Parts: sequence; C-alpha cells; structure tokens
Amino acid sequence: MDIKQIFENNKKWIARQLQTDPAYFDKLGAGQSPEILYIGCSDSRVTAEEVMGLQPGEVFVHRNIANMVPNTDLNSMSVINYAVTSLKVNHIVVCGHYGCGGVLAAMQQSDLGILNPWLRNIRDVYRIHRKELDAITNEGEKYKRLVELNVQEQCINVIKTAEVQKANTERNLKVYGWVFDIHSGELIDLKIDFDEILKDITKIYKIV
Repeated sequence: MDIKQIFENNKKWIARQLQTDPAYFDKLGAGQSPEILYIGCSDSRVTAEEVMGLQPGEVFVHRNIANMVPNTDLNSMSVINYAVTSLKVNHIVVCGHYGCGGVLAAMQQSDLGILNPWLRNIRDVYRIHRKELDAITNEGEKYKRLVELNVQEQCINVIKTAEVQKANTERNLKVYGWVFDIHSGELIDLKIDFDEILKDITKIYKIV
C-alpha cells in the first residue's frame, strides 16, 4: 500500500461528498447525536458504519480485540460512560464476528505475551460455558459458539455498569448482541434477552 495514495483517496472522497451534498462537512462540524453505541472488534474486515448501512454521525464506535468489555478496562468503561451520559445513546450493540482471531487465540494453549491478560477474559467465557462448549465435537462449530457466547458475556458486562442501568430506568436504553458473518456479510441478531438478564443479575449487580 502506498501511504501517499491515502491522501489522494481522501481528496476524491471529499469531492464525492460535496458533489452529493455541498453542506456535508458543515453538518459534520455542527456536532454529533448518535442513537447507537457500537462495540466491535478491531478486525480490519469489519467496519461498523458500512456493515450497518449508516453514515458518519449516526453511530458512536468503540473497537478492540475481540469486542471485549472488561470492567477493568478504563477505555471501554469511559466510552460507555460518555456515550450514555453525554451523547444520550438509546441503543448499545456488542458485535462480534465469526473468524475472530482473538477468540481463536484464546482457544489455543500458547503464551502470547502482553495479549495473555486480555485473552484471559475470553478464556473466562469458555470456563463459564465449559459444559456446553466441551459437548461440541466439531471444532469449527465450537469456535463459532464461543464467538457468540463471548458477545453474550460482553453484553452482560455492559448491563452491569451503573450508567446503563440508570439509562434503562430513565429512558429504556437497550443492549443488543450481534454477530457479523464475514463469509456472507450478514448481521445476525443473537436475540439476547436484555430485560431477563437485567432481572437475573439485579440482586448481585444492581447499582441504581
């Protein structure tokens, strides 16, 4: 890749945007009011706005390896706080994807250095759901199921936060778990029951 080409691409992109809408950048400069916080994987094949068919300004995006939401990660916690309390988003999506390198790495017994503590969060997901996962004999299917269960557990981590609990009470904010199938381009709704999970964890994690 020629880095200089990126700047040429940028000029062409600006020209296309202005041709379609002369006020495009004036609108962008006026501020943002997204309805959705998207927490996804840093994988270069998965782009939030493009996958959802949305435009800049319509979705607030946070991405990291394997779409994780550890309570000890100040980055993701700060993103959730800002999106919920300042931007007033009404929907939070945790989106994983099949073929996730982070999930695959967590399934393997190898020392990956600085990645070890991060991947330990995914291994914790495996531990929690070990009975179900160990019953799957096909490694490919087990891999896909761990991707899905990881999304589910990260949704639960989002629901544990005080900001989300408060926003749910005040304006009915919801959390969703999705998976992107890189082989078909399809977004799959895991149909995670937000209300049931919130009810189930209330006795332990309820803050507000």
